[in-house]
Amino acid sequence: MRILLTNIKELLQVRPTHIDKISGSDMAQLPVLTDSYLLIHNDLIADFGKMSDLPDSAFDQKINCEGRVVLPTWCDSHTHIVYAGSREKEFVDRINGLSYEEIAHRGGGILNSAKKLNETSEEEIYNQSKKRLEEVISQGTGAVEIKSGYGLSVEGELKMLRVIRRLKENYPLPIKATFLGAHAFPTEFKENHKGYIDMIIHEMLPKIAAENLADYIDAFLETGYFSVSETCQIMEAGKKYGLRSKIHVNQFTAIDGIKACVEMEALTVDHLEVVTDEDIEALKNSNTMPVALPSCSFFISIPYTPARRMMNAGLPLALATDFNPGTTPSGNMNLVVATACIKMKMTPEEAINAATINGAYAMGISDSHGSITIGKKANLIITKPIDSYYQIPYAFGSNLIQDVVINGKICN
Repeated sequence: MRILLTNIKELLQVRPTHIDKISGSDMAQLPVLTDSYLLIHNDLIADFGKMSDLPDSAFDQKINCEGRVVLPTWCDSHTHIVYAGSREKEFVDRINGLSYEEIAHRGGGILNSAKKLNETSEEEIYNQSKKRLEEVISQGTGAVEIKSGYGLSVEGELKMLRVIRRLKENYPLPIKATFLGAHAFPTEFKENHKGYIDMIIHEMLPKIAAENLADYIDAFLETGYFSVSETCQIMEAGKKYGLRSKIHVNQFTAIDGIKACVEMEALTVDHLEVVTDEDIEALKNSNTMPVALPSCSFFISIPYTPARRMMNAGLPLALATDFNPGTTPSGNMNLVVATACIKMKMTPEEAINAATINGAYAMGISDSHGSITIGKKANLIITKPIDSYYQIPYAFGSNLIQDVVINGKICN
């Protein structure tokens, strides 16, 4: 099947030569081709260029993109899409003045979601989760990472990871599974951290590896949750099973967790609402991608990741949603890009780079996704007619997407 997109007003993220990620001042540069065409052959990008150079070749379908912008689909590298129920009562509690920590101490937060998940059948969790996945695809997400972490028991974590595997099998976009057993300490292990970490390492991990259920391993490295030394134990155990780390860190406090993650060769460090000069130094010249989650900051009214300071120091940055029932009940990457521009003062170019090529790097798929490059997967957003790509973050409350293409097929 050969599909030709013609008269594209702006073709974004055009990278004739493959790159893994973009850092520092380079993030302000977004390659754009105006009045262009793009050829899809089966599920891959086969060719692109200026309309004036359109080759005379056969195709099966032609789509006129006059007035429209075409760009790679969003790569959302941090989500918790698989969960049961919702936590809107906690939303009201925060409005009434309770903090995230206070809600957690009252049995809410992650433990609340764990209770609901363990009481819900695997089939029902799948049915709830697939609706969320279909929604984010319609909003332009063409690759997604999904974490476990609401089981907090051997069977609960396996149940979540099996649901993620089923989503992988039934939907065409790349889905990466991350094992997050170290999301919180269950009530029965509140005073026995070693006991729960032993369960993660000696009971959960071997069973997860036996069923090949995870691509990555994660932990909530934070004051009151998992300490630096506890997280290092978990990262080291994951390595033995071939699971590279993607770690929640520096959401509320800075306790030298980023340095430890870099030393352990973590693929990503996520949240980073609190960042010290020492953290920035630790990230310099590393292969660890910082990931910001601005819609989480927006929803629970905490500081935003200091993107400008980090990019000025030469660091890369990725953007993701943190889609979860407690602190970010939205998987809309368009809102994430807009919030990064509005609240983090990222330029549209920086935000789009962070949500496409750097998001792909943060999932380990930048060789096949995240840019307009011949040979990469044809996962594309085609907007409605708009004035320019600046409208994507500017018109933050509008749905500007006309079509979403996954593996060369329009899926909406």
